[in-house]
Amino acid sequence: MSYFEINKRYMQFRKKTSIGESNFLIKILIRVSVICFIIFVVLMLVDRINFPAPKKNIEKIIPNENFKTIN
Repeated sequence: MSYFEINKRYMQFRKKTSIGESNFLIKILIRVSVICFIIFVVLMLVDRINFPAPKKNIEKIIPNENFKTIN
C-alpha cells in the first residue's frame, strides 16, 4: 500500500452507528426505572380509589354433619 492509500483510509470519516455497551446498559436501566415508577404511580392511584366494602360481617355457620373425614 502506498502512503496515500494508508492516509486516505486513516483520514476518511467513519460514522459510528453502533451503540456502545455502556449506553446500552444505561438505556435499559432508565427503561426499567421508568416502568417501576409507572407501576408505583398506578398502585398509588388505585389505592386512593374508595372501593365499596360490605358494611356487615358475613358469617355462615356450617353444621358439623357436613364435614367428612377421609382416612
